[in-house]
Amino acid sequence: MMIDLHCHSTASDGALSPTALVERAFEKGVQTLALTDHDTLEGLAEAREAAHARQMQWISGVEMSCTWGGATIHVLGYGFDLQAPPLLAAVEQLHTGRWLRAEEISRKLALKGMPGALEGARAIQQELGNSANAPARPHFADFLVREGYVSDRAEAFRKWLGAGKLGDVKLHWPTLEDTVGMLRRSGAWVSLAHPLHYDFTRGKRRRLIADYIQAGGHAIEVVNGMPPAEQVGTLSILAREFGLLASAGSDFHGPGAWSEIGVYRALPEDLPPLSARFKYEQSLPV
Repeated sequence: MMIDLHCHSTASDGALSPTALVERAFEKGVQTLALTDHDTLEGLAEAREAAHARQMQWISGVEMSCTWGGATIHVLGYGFDLQAPPLLAAVEQLHTGRWLRAEEISRKLALKGMPGALEGARAIQQELGNSANAPARPHFADFLVREGYVSDRAEAFRKWLGAGKLGDVKLHWPTLEDTVGMLRRSGAWVSLAHPLHYDFTRGKRRRLIADYIQAGGHAIEVVNGMPPAEQVGTLSILAREFGLLASAGSDFHGPGAWSEIGVYRALPEDLPPLSARFKYEQSLPV
């Protein structure tokens, strides 16, 4: 069974609406899908309806932002009730924070002679699909390209929006401990997203995983898209050593981007997959 447990729609920073994303997943042979937008549940009801209409298995998902060791960390939650009070409260707080962040990015870009960024990024976001969430850095990047300030997204991130740059506005995210605890109280299975994406030393990464387990984490994302095989090997060793379940997904954001939906390296056969622990919501009759 083809399963994808990591993808994004226009509810956060993806290029396809939840319905269009499910349609693409179905066309690519995905049979079980979790939509994991950043810090929002906005697209889940639409994605669930689209999955049911195609006789697909669906699992609730989200990718939450938090802090640990001075860095922003992403944690994936799965299988929760969409009305879980702790999760709803956390998402509402992050929703407000993301709008404040977008306003600050726009203010900083204006000071550098690039006015109207929030309105421009919001317009691009709305062209992709209606969303009540704040525009994210990819939307600001596309605004900079459209206005001729940079030649492409890569340059936008390299000069203005990437880590440590002017537009890399930090939010007061909740802590890793609080976020994992909140997901657990919401009935979610929890996986630490793409552990090698964080610019940590080997020792600091091990401390992150130890603290994550102490907080109640279940799994780490061993496979994220199509990374080099040695990265899968490194994370597989950590999963075995710490006794963690393993998750995998494409981290799909849109056609022609990081990876195709449903396409990612296989998990090593000896690792216990997180996906085996889910009680999937079965498709409804059509």
